[in-house]
Amino acid sequence: MAFNSRQYEWADLTLILGGQDITGIRAVKYTEKIEREPLYAKGRYPHAIQSGNIAFEGEITLLQSDYEALVRAGNGSVLSLSLDGLFAYGNPSAGDAIQTDRAIGIRFTEAAKELNQGDKFMEITLPFIFLKLKNQA
Repeated sequence: MAFNSRQYEWADLTLILGGQDITGIRAVKYTEKIEREPLYAKGRYPHAIQSGNIAFEGEITLLQSDYEALVRAGNGSVLSLSLDGLFAYGNPSAGDAIQTDRAIGIRFTEAAKELNQGDKFMEITLPFIFLKLKNQA
């Protein structure tokens, strides 16, 4: 079966974090994972695969100016923030249907800065965990 559908590209991404459009975003990654393990009983082969807890995590890489805005919003630390994030893909002015993923309850787990000789700007990667992912078409 072949589909002739629009493939989203980096320019189509909009990230709304805590109600703010993050224009200095450089990269994003978020995942949904589930614990799985084989169930062994009689014999040496598993009888089934059991499922456990579901977890959500990700990373946002952004420019220092947007990071500093988040620090101010968190009263001096991004680690005190609890935000929802909306990842929207598509350009409605070009006729694209908007696909959105909503990450509920984002909490950052690390706040590290790094700058190397020769860098022209600072990129900061913020790992995070969150409570739930809702997909909306």
